[in-house]
Amino acid sequence: MNRYTWRTGLAEAGMIVAGLVFVAPIYVLINVALKPADDRTGPLTPTTRPTLDNFVEAVTGANLLNALVNTAAIATISLVVIIAASSLAGYAIARLTSAWSRVANLLFLLGLLLPFQLATVPLYQFMLAAGLLGSIWGLVLFYSALLMPLAVFLYVNFIRALPSEYEEAAEIDGANRVQSFFLVVFPMMRAVTGTIVILNAINIWNDFFTPRLYLSGSGTQTITVALYTYVGQYGSQWPLIFGGLIMASIPILVLFFLLQRFVIQGFAGGLKG
Repeated sequence: MNRYTWRTGLAEAGMIVAGLVFVAPIYVLINVALKPADDRTGPLTPTTRPTLDNFVEAVTGANLLNALVNTAAIATISLVVIIAASSLAGYAIARLTSAWSRVANLLFLLGLLLPFQLATVPLYQFMLAAGLLGSIWGLVLFYSALLMPLAVFLYVNFIRALPSEYEEAAEIDGANRVQSFFLVVFPMMRAVTGTIVILNAINIWNDFFTPRLYLSGSGTQTITVALYTYVGQYGSQWPLIFGGLIMASIPILVLFFLLQRFVIQGFAGGLKG
C-alpha cells in the first residue's frame, strides 16, 4: 500500500489552491449575475437576494436571441467552409509529392505566422468595395480565410500519419481518388475534425473586434457586440453583462462537452474513433 506522506499532502494542497484560482472567476461571474440592481456589495460578497431579472433583461434589452442566431449562423457556415476546403487541401498536400503541393503547404504555414491585424485597413477597404460591410457573409469570408491555415496544418499532419493502404484498397475496389477521400479517409478523420470544429467555434463565438468592425452601424449583431451595449463611458451594468455572458457561453459549452472526446483524440494524434 502507498503511504500518505507530507509530499502527498503538499501536492494535494497545491491542487486545491490551483482549483480555487480557476473557480474564483466563475464564482464572481455567477454571483454578480444573480445580484439585484440595487445591490452595492462587492463581487466577492455572496448575494443575499439572488434574482434572475438580469438574465431576462439581458435577453430583451440587448436583443440577445437575435444576436445568438446571427452568431450561430456565422459560426456554422464558416465551419462548413473551413472543414470542406481544408480537408480537401490537406489531403492533396499530404498525398501529392509535386513541387506545388510543398509550396502550397508553406503558404498555409505562412498564414499561421502573419497577424491579420496588419491587414485590417486593406481588408476593411475590400469589404467596403465588395459591399459586404454589415453582412454576415463578410464575416464568413473573413473567418474562413483566417482560420483555414490552422485547419490545413492539422489535416496535413493527420493524413500523413494515416496509412495509404486504406485508399489503395478502395481504389482496387473501383473507387477513384475523390471517392476514396470522402468514403474512406474523411470518416477516419473524426478526431481531428472535431478538434478543428471546437477550436474554431470558440474563436468565432468569442470574437469581438471583427464583428464590431465589419458589422458596425448595421442592425446585425453578434453576441459579444450585443453585450457591449451595456458598457458605458461613465459606468457599466455588470450584472446584465455577466448574466448575458452566462447565457452566451451555454451553447459553446454544450458543443465542447459533445466534442471533447474528439478534441482529446485530435491532440493526441490517435486514429481510433
